[in-house]
Amino acid sequence: MALWSSSGGYLPLTNSPDSRSSSLYHWIATLFRLVRNGPASFALFAVALFTGLLGGYLLSTPTHKAEVCTFPFDTLPPKNDHALPGNPPFHDVHRPSQSDEGSLLVSDDLDLEALRSIVAGTRGYYARDYSMGLGWNNMRYILETAIYHGSLLNRTTVIPSYIYARSCEFENAVCAAYAPMINRGDVINSDEWRQLPEEQQMGWRVPMSVMLNLTHLRRFHPVVTVAQYLRLHDLSEDLELSNGQWDTEKYHQNPSVFDTHGSPPSLFTIENWWYDPQGLNRVDRLPEEMKHRGQWNDETGWPSPSKSNVYLALELSLTEGQRVLNFDRARETLLNQGVRGITSDNDLTRVLNDNGWEVLYTFEGALGMEYVKNVVSPVKQVAPRDSIRGFTDDYYRFSEDVLLLRGEVHYQRKPASLRFTSTPARDDFARLVLFQMRHIDSVLELSATMARRMQEWVDGRMWMGGHMRRGDFVRYNWAMSPEFGDHLQRIKDHLDKGRDVLSSISASKTTLGTYSVPDIGVNQEYVRPQPPNKGDVIYIATDERDPGNLAYLREHGVVRAPDLITVEDRRRFGWPLLITDVLGIVEQDLLARAAFFYAHALSSVAGGVINIRAANGADPRTAQID
Repeated sequence: MALWSSSGGYLPLTNSPDSRSSSLYHWIATLFRLVRNGPASFALFAVALFTGLLGGYLLSTPTHKAEVCTFPFDTLPPKNDHALPGNPPFHDVHRPSQSDEGSLLVSDDLDLEALRSIVAGTRGYYARDYSMGLGWNNMRYILETAIYHGSLLNRTTVIPSYIYARSCEFENAVCAAYAPMINRGDVINSDEWRQLPEEQQMGWRVPMSVMLNLTHLRRFHPVVTVAQYLRLHDLSEDLELSNGQWDTEKYHQNPSVFDTHGSPPSLFTIENWWYDPQGLNRVDRLPEEMKHRGQWNDETGWPSPSKSNVYLALELSLTEGQRVLNFDRARETLLNQGVRGITSDNDLTRVLNDNGWEVLYTFEGALGMEYVKNVVSPVKQVAPRDSIRGFTDDYYRFSEDVLLLRGEVHYQRKPASLRFTSTPARDDFARLVLFQMRHIDSVLELSATMARRMQEWVDGRMWMGGHMRRGDFVRYNWAMSPEFGDHLQRIKDHLDKGRDVLSSISASKTTLGTYSVPDIGVNQEYVRPQPPNKGDVIYIATDERDPGNLAYLREHGVVRAPDLITVEDRRRFGWPLLITDVLGIVEQDLLARAAFFYAHALSSVAGGVINIRAANGADPRTAQID
């Protein structure tokens, strides 16, 4: 991959010691080319060089020079950074020490033996096409699904080595000094952003090890990146396709480095239209009792159903394009048809099973939509037995080295892009999302520090926060309110109601609850401080960057990340904090610590925050998504 140059080409970028002389050569050549192209191009190069050197100075200068210069928009907190009660702790399965996780800036550079040990206990690799043009939270949903699928098949899941971050907190050249800058449309072959000014079409290639704690994840699931798969087959990491697709030729050129006389990895491809065509309900696996009830045949599948009156009544209730009903809707439908003896769930399940229908388990999306794929609202649904196909039943039997799922199976799908045939299976997926895929320690540490400072802003009381999605949502008319002031007022109105909720909980001393997720207890720390006062400042995470609108937020009692992050924080965290998408996951973790949280149901950011709050033991009353 190469850096984008507005002078009309890509500039090579590498940090490897063996290529420094080559990099120097390219920079000198670029300098001469820019001089030749005229004053404007040379000025651009000069700005990039200066800002890059300035950013490096700020990130590496000794701590005693903290007062010398701040990043743009930095404001030091007005109060001391001492610990206050009321910052909810994380319920970590395991908190790795610095020694076993390493520094943030250390790459996920496992040696070949370590990679071999990951793959050795599995049946091969599970690969898929990744939608690299999506933002981080949707990418995370896709990764959750891929890793779960790989585990079902006892295969090592191959994930992208990097993601494309969409924004830089400063001038593009500052971020380009630390992360390869790319044109997003070029790398994924899309025209989605072509109408934007060139500087807004840019993105940055950020290592996956910055976005996810891969060390922690590998304690539960075998995972390697595409670059690591290529290394295991003595192939250049540069072969990784920028659009996230799996290259069925180049990735299969060489045998494993541990079997140099063997054959290149064999491949079986699951075509996209095989996965969940219209009318099919994909599930994790078919239980033996379901197979017995429905006379399943491994060669021919389900026999044609005998459609009883119960079957037909339920079938008529299906909406166009769907083959699934909510459990309570099924009960209502059958009661309206005069079916009796189905008041209990067990009795309803028995009637369903006797008439060719099965109960499936999944999660309810926010407001009934699938944009926010959180795993905190488990639900039951029912489906015709003959529409159900098990992922493991269909694809575990293949013995090829690589099993590839082609195409997109994310949009308008449930979490995991399938439903579950048991509650333990559904809970296992929830554990993956809530506890096994988590942010790196540097993100957790910074968000905890920001939460303490936010509580100081409100004199130790509970504090509230919200998410304000602007940017592309305004462009696509998805924003809750197109006018900025109205949008802010909507958030404030909901947080006012949140203050009433917190005051009621505090005054009544009612028993706290948790989301319906496994392995979690009540976290009293959320509501231990005094409730908020009317007029307290609020925290808002937003992608809005218009100076006038940001000034409007400050004038109306809003605290943002630059108000809570110091120069010392930036130096400790390192260069990734320059990237807006990395700051975004810090803010997600911060909002998960707020006493009350509000966001929009169309934004995947909200789903991530709710998942973290659920894992932290928050009471569901202390958040609202609409």
